[in-house]
Amino acid sequence: MKQKFAAIVSTLAIMAACPLAAEDIEVAAGPGAQERLQEALILAQPGDVVMLGEGKFELTDGLSLDVASVTIKGAGPDKSVLSFAGQLGAGEGLLVTSDNVVLRDFAVEDSKGDAIKSKGADNIVYYNLRVEWTGGPKETNGAYGVYPVESENVLIDSVLVIGASDAGIYVGQSRNIIVRDSVARFNVAGIEIENSFNADVYDNIATKNTGGILVFDLPNLPQQGGHNVRVFDNVVVENDTPNFAPKGNIVASVPTGTGIMVMANRDIEIFDNVFEGNGSSNIMVIGYRQAYEDAQYQPTVRNVRISENAHGKTGFAPQFAGGEMLAAAFGGSVPPIIWDGVGGSDANIVSSDDVPVLNLGLTRSDQPIETAQPALAKLSGDAAPRLPKIVMPASMEAAIK
Repeated sequence: MKQKFAAIVSTLAIMAACPLAAEDIEVAAGPGAQERLQEALILAQPGDVVMLGEGKFELTDGLSLDVASVTIKGAGPDKSVLSFAGQLGAGEGLLVTSDNVVLRDFAVEDSKGDAIKSKGADNIVYYNLRVEWTGGPKETNGAYGVYPVESENVLIDSVLVIGASDAGIYVGQSRNIIVRDSVARFNVAGIEIENSFNADVYDNIATKNTGGILVFDLPNLPQQGGHNVRVFDNVVVENDTPNFAPKGNIVASVPTGTGIMVMANRDIEIFDNVFEGNGSSNIMVIGYRQAYEDAQYQPTVRNVRISENAHGKTGFAPQFAGGEMLAAAFGGSVPPIIWDGVGGSDANIVSSDDVPVLNLGLTRSDQPIETAQPALAKLSGDAAPRLPKIVMPASMEAAIK
């Protein structure tokens, strides 16, 4: 009898763990869209696809999904639009907190806070999405467009973000990341990889942002020591939008006209990118300059390899402290690559690009810029070993076929 009972319990447990046949749950735009869509996200079962119909979903509150293995799929980023223009709160537009989720083929507009945030959501896919603040660059826009944090296996593919007051495409405190074939424009930071391990950022366009692509590591966060990031085959041009980040945000210090900025990170490769029209610099490699009290934090940059990039016009309108004087000293424009100089040869900053490199000659990351001893430098040598290609689980790649 006990054996029969145990067998029944085991069978029930297996049934509970295995979803019934997956369903397509169709949700149309129109009256009551807020309640109908949120109900669909609550009642969805693993394997289900929540299908967004064509039209504009007029929403007054944020949406959330905490069911694993669900796909939210629209009819296209210009056909299925989640509009938060009437949002009453200041939270996210869409918050995902479950694993194995696919978000694809829809748009999010005018969220009061972050547009799409996922937290602790492993194996998450963002594909063929548009996120936009339709009033143009404004300090009151939401901070982040696409915003996965604290996750393992993040795939962002064919995403367009316009108007974020912090970062358009942001991945933070995560591991194993790909950002590809996406466009970021009119954001403060176009694409940002922060406090993350093992990322490939490639085949993207970053234009008309304040800064095109940022690779940062910051103190006082649960995951520190960002490393192993490759930034390659991107077009980083005309990042000339004045910085509109709210005061106090770390990106508020990013100079207008920055192409790629690496700050307080290690083991970085920057190669085969195209730069043009970035008024401050094409590539900046600097330490963290603000005060901090985190004893575990490492504020300097180490092991950076820069190679085979195409450098167009740059440095003609530097928007950082002392930039105007530096431009005058170097014939009217700042060199395309700027390194703060902290760590000297031990920092292992290497460039084989056939353009001038400006070494600011600082000895500490927080040293006043007025005490810099700028000089042209030849950054030859061996940086970190070539970094491996990032690969996603096959199921994630299959989800966007």
